[in-house]
Amino acid sequence: MRKGLSAKKTFVVGLMLFALFLGAGNLIFPPALGQAAGGNVWIAIAGFLITGVGLPLLGVVAIGFSGSNLETLASRLHPLFGIIFTAVLYLAIGPLFGIPRTGTVSFEIGIMPFLPKSIADNGFSLFFYTILFFGITYWLSLNPGKLVDRIGKVLTPALILVLAILIAKAFITPMGSFHAASKAYSSGPFFKGFLDGYLTMDTLAALVFGIVVVNAVKDQGIKDEQTVAKVCIQAGLIAAAGLALVYIGLAFLGASSTDAIGTFSNGGALLSAATDYLFGPFGSLVLSLAIIFACLTTSVGLLSSCGQYFSKLLPNMPYKMVIGIITLFSIAISNFGLTQLINFSVPILTAIYPLAIVLIILTFIDSLFDRRPEVYAGSFLLTGIVSIIDGFKAAKLTLPSLDSFLSLHLPLYEMGIGWVLPAAAGAIIGYSVSIFRKKGTAASKLKEARE
Repeated sequence: MRKGLSAKKTFVVGLMLFALFLGAGNLIFPPALGQAAGGNVWIAIAGFLITGVGLPLLGVVAIGFSGSNLETLASRLHPLFGIIFTAVLYLAIGPLFGIPRTGTVSFEIGIMPFLPKSIADNGFSLFFYTILFFGITYWLSLNPGKLVDRIGKVLTPALILVLAILIAKAFITPMGSFHAASKAYSSGPFFKGFLDGYLTMDTLAALVFGIVVVNAVKDQGIKDEQTVAKVCIQAGLIAAAGLALVYIGLAFLGASSTDAIGTFSNGGALLSAATDYLFGPFGSLVLSLAIIFACLTTSVGLLSSCGQYFSKLLPNMPYKMVIGIITLFSIAISNFGLTQLINFSVPILTAIYPLAIVLIILTFIDSLFDRRPEVYAGSFLLTGIVSIIDGFKAAKLTLPSLDSFLSLHLPLYEMGIGWVLPAAAGAIIGYSVSIFRKKGTAASKLKEARE
């Protein structure tokens, strides 16, 4: 049994994690944020980095620190909740949205610009591309134990090179100056950036990728739990640093792009136009490589993680069968198009994200309350009520009277993070209930002993 990993191998694991996180949405949302935030770009990107980098890092560290997977952590409330919450999260970031999005986005931004319009608009072109894309994803996912070699050593350097060229060019030859912030970022740009970080799904993915990193470390012969946790922290810091640099660079690219290319409501179109402006005809090729590599690495990570979980949850279905079914399902869903996928995912992400954040926080501090399930139950209950209301609001299904009431009486609700205080209050209530319950049990036992 080895006592630790070399700096080189730890760095490779960190690059693997960086590549798994750096998906299509990660490349699209920062430049859109930058252009919309304008002069407030640095405040907005600070909020974005919390949910897009900080919380995912904590998620990976929480998995490594606890030595448990997502289901075990969620089961601290109740075993049934652990199964349901974990399954819902895997479905959300997996076959229902996360995996299909990698195929659709990589086609629309990485392939479509090179096709004649008549072919690009033909549904068969997307269909054939997703078969090829997810076929490669399936092949790479057949042996997840080799993720470090296949992703960390091959795809990641190519991805980093493409992004480095793009971002360096944006800083060396800026396209223009920052403009005034749009209405959405003129007041409260920090909180707007914070909520934009939800769209990356990285905090949710961290609870999945964390166990991938743990397994990758163990595959190197590391079995000691403290050493595994240490390597997870080191790899997480490497990935976080890489993500932060990419996000800041792409946000700058977007913020400085208005004078040269005008405004865009879509981050993909903005990135495409900016790359073409900076590099000319070669720009589209650079962008397509970045998008395809980013989508492919994320797709592999999500597919292998979902396959491992559901093959354990459903022991009669082997891993290869599970990833095969997910692959076919992802091909079908991806052909509905990106707009439909986003419209379907936003309410779900809005409802799930706060619960994932609360779970991460409670994992780090559960020794303070002796891991009492009442604390988890109270915090999750109140967080879930508010986050589900937010999810309905994102789907435009909220009641106006309820929305007005919460806007007036629930702090931070208008900022989109009204769940924060209820989460804390629920934990306190749960802790109080556990104390009274413990005292009641002790009193009953004392009474029985006297009788």
